[in-house]
Amino acid sequence: MKQALQAFMKRPTTWVGIITALMFQIIFSLIWMTGYDGVTDRANRLHIAVVNKDQQLGEQVAANLLKELPFQMSRLDDLDAAKQQLDERKLQMIIYMPEDFTQKAASPGGHANIQYWINESNPALIKSMMNGVAEQVTAEVNKQAVAAGVKTTLGVTSKMPEDQAATAAQSLAERVTADIQSTNAIHGMNNQMVPMMMVLASYVGAMIMGMNLEQSAMAVSGGVSRWRRFGARSIINVAAAVVVSLVGSALLYSLGGQIEQGFIHLWLFEMLFLLTFMFVSQMFLYLFGMAGMLFNIMLLSAQLVSSGTIVPRELLSDFYTGLGSVLPATYAVEGNMNLLFGGPGVGHEVAALLLITAVAVAVSAAATGLKRSGRARQKQEAAVAAK
Repeated sequence: MKQALQAFMKRPTTWVGIITALMFQIIFSLIWMTGYDGVTDRANRLHIAVVNKDQQLGEQVAANLLKELPFQMSRLDDLDAAKQQLDERKLQMIIYMPEDFTQKAASPGGHANIQYWINESNPALIKSMMNGVAEQVTAEVNKQAVAAGVKTTLGVTSKMPEDQAATAAQSLAERVTADIQSTNAIHGMNNQMVPMMMVLASYVGAMIMGMNLEQSAMAVSGGVSRWRRFGARSIINVAAAVVVSLVGSALLYSLGGQIEQGFIHLWLFEMLFLLTFMFVSQMFLYLFGMAGMLFNIMLLSAQLVSSGTIVPRELLSDFYTGLGSVLPATYAVEGNMNLLFGGPGVGHEVAALLLITAVAVAVSAAATGLKRSGRARQKQEAAVAAK
């Protein structure tokens, strides 16, 4: 056993494996602890729009919400425009008071609804947070705004005596309820986790594939020129992206996954971001050789934090928000959410992924051009030996 242990420890690959395991711990700890630090303190970055059609009590409630809620608040007049912004994830929730809000609150036996719209095609944390906000807003309206607003409305506009208006207001204080409506609903926790699963599986698979292609390229470097190796790897990347994405999309479909915009769209989009992952992960291998895997580990962790697959990007620090804007996983997550759960088209995400792919290919080609081929090295070494 001692001899076997010594034999293992003499191999560089043994130490590389140990160091890799160690670096996973160090890198993930550093990035995740700094990336998610202060997330709950940035809730005021979330955007909520108030749309009010009621000119009496609703107007008072809207004014109070715009002033008191600790979020990025805006007032919109067009409900359809607000829903469009919600669909594009520019808003996290809409609070809506219909035209008959005061009438229903004041009528005997009536109930007025504050209507809320939440886009579920987001990280699960958004729905949880916005549901909590809706409950708090409704409770606050019941305790304060409704009582005060109905008292003013009935006492002034209806000429009701002050004491009767106060009694009526107290009896109406529990008549406002929350009507929470979801757009792009997600059916089940399994579907909620699909965007993260697709990004994680795709980038890890691209990393491992790139590492093995780098080893293959080193093995054939003596007989194959650098540009032929570069071309062969590029062709393999494209072919693998087509087949792997087809298998992944087919499995998701066959297992009952939620695909709102169709199988073909999902397959083509997965093929694109998987191809992007392949070229990006191999870019570091072209630049640094096998040491580039260290950068891929860092990039994997950074993308899981900054892409918005777990925590909304609005809650991250400025550094990680900016970092996510230049990393491909961000656009893969947003595009997947649109295709799987519903939302706008993926034109913006496709353009961003194509640009990142083009940059990765250009950098890889430049690194290839600056490196001497294995055949050239052998000739130079032979010439030196002959002298």
